[in-house]
Amino acid sequence: MTKRVFLFIAVNILVVLTISLSLNLLGLHSYLTEYGINYKALLIFCSFFGFLGAFISLAMSRFAAKAFMGVQVIVPDQPMSHEEQFLLNTVYRYAQDCGISTMPEVGIYPGNEVNAFATGPGKNSALVAVSQGLLQRMDKKAIEGVLAHEMAHISNGDMVTMTLLQGVVNTFVMFFARIAAWIVANAIQGDRENRGVSYLMVSLLTFVFELFLSILGSILVAFFSRMREFKADQGGAALAGTPKMIHALESLRQTIKLIDPSHPGIATLKISGNSSRLMKLLATHPDLEERIARLKNLE
Repeated sequence: MTKRVFLFIAVNILVVLTISLSLNLLGLHSYLTEYGINYKALLIFCSFFGFLGAFISLAMSRFAAKAFMGVQVIVPDQPMSHEEQFLLNTVYRYAQDCGISTMPEVGIYPGNEVNAFATGPGKNSALVAVSQGLLQRMDKKAIEGVLAHEMAHISNGDMVTMTLLQGVVNTFVMFFARIAAWIVANAIQGDRENRGVSYLMVSLLTFVFELFLSILGSILVAFFSRMREFKADQGGAALAGTPKMIHALESLRQTIKLIDPSHPGIATLKISGNSSRLMKLLATHPDLEERIARLKNLE
């Protein structure tokens, strides 16, 4: 889990740093005046580019997931196996129960891991994918519980919610990093020959502060991700029934060691998750034991 959490953080940091570096290279410093920082202009500047990066990631999420994971989408009008028909029928049934008008794409990705994920820019443009390992090692009741959990994510609009949260985090990371960089650069450089602060120094310090603040921001994103999982478990229980949802999580607990470490970047979308004590704050998924316990309290 450590590698997957690390890459989750790295992806978020990469979005912010790539935008920031590009803006610095282009010399876009509209918030800087001869008197210092225009804080209103800076907040507008950071809000625009912070949310822009988050929504670009959301728009590309379905395509990126299919390309990265090697998902083979099931085509409804073509011949398919009994397993594929079962997956398609189950997802479509849950989608109708959720009032989703456009059926999600359903796919299977290769690998021995026992897992599934849902992604996409909206309820009516989503993808639900399961692993080959899940199909081989889970019975139909457990699979129904897994699919119900993923459909609950889609129905709850979790992808958009997390994107908005990431946009807010990106905004404040960029905002406070630039203020801190400006203050430190002034303190280091002083008023040498009244030249003012070097843009190069500010840019380098901005990079450092954004790196640090992005890690802190990821703690907040991870917390909301864990809350999202509990809500999706409850939604899955409402769709498939609490016994099936509990059975699905218990089946995942038995096969947790089969999660494929070669797919770390998609871990934030997957149903299962575990973390060491040292990584609790950065874990995007709660412990399966806690998730099962909460569902049992609903019975």
